[in-house]
Order: sequence, then C-alpha cells, then structure tokens
Amino acid sequence: MAELERPRASAESGEIANGAALASFLGAAIGAFAMGVFVILNEARVFAAPALYAPAGGISGRTTFAVMAWLIAWGLLHSRWKDRQIDSQRVFAATLVLIGLGIVATFPPVWALL
Repeated sequence: MAELERPRASAESGEIANGAALASFLGAAIGAFAMGVFVILNEARVFAAPALYAPAGGISGRTTFAVMAWLIAWGLLHSRWKDRQIDSQRVFAATLVLIGLGIVATFPPVWALL
C-alpha cells in the first residue's frame, strides 16, 4: 500500500485528492469479485447462501453478501484514502482485473471446471 499512497494533497500544491474517487472504483471491483467468489463457492457446494427472498432463491443471499463486501471495502478504502493522492493507474488496473475475474466466475462454463 505504501507505493500507492503519496503525501496528503494540499491547497498549496494545487493537487486535488483523488483517493475518495479511487476508493469507490476499487470498492466496486471488490464487490464484483466477491459476487464471483460467492457464485463459485455455491456451485462447488462449499457455501450455500441463504434464500433471503424465497421466489429468488439463493441468489438473493449471494447478492446480499456481495453488496455487504462492496460496502465494507468501499468504507474502509474511503476512510483510508479520502485525503490522499493515489496512483490511479495501479488502482484502475486492479479494478479491471477484479471486475474481469468477477464476471468470469459467474459464467456457467467456469462452474463446469469444478
């Protein structure tokens, strides 16, 4: 993390802190990845999320857990990065990788590999 963070943005330097915005990007990516992980765990019969809404079935539990992961990740990252200037290239790369992995993990052909 030390490599990502730069000193706090200040009015004298003219920099605007980008940490809060990047925290939202990375938090969303963590939520997408969490959804993929919960789907894979469910299909491997390692973790069965409860059905929070009977007509929707287990997907209601998996999406609820993914939303909780997103909100926790976003909150923690925001509180840590809100006044900082963060290296955006590395955060965007991590965001793309996590979203990509999350999307791939939700495809049925991936489940067949289990």
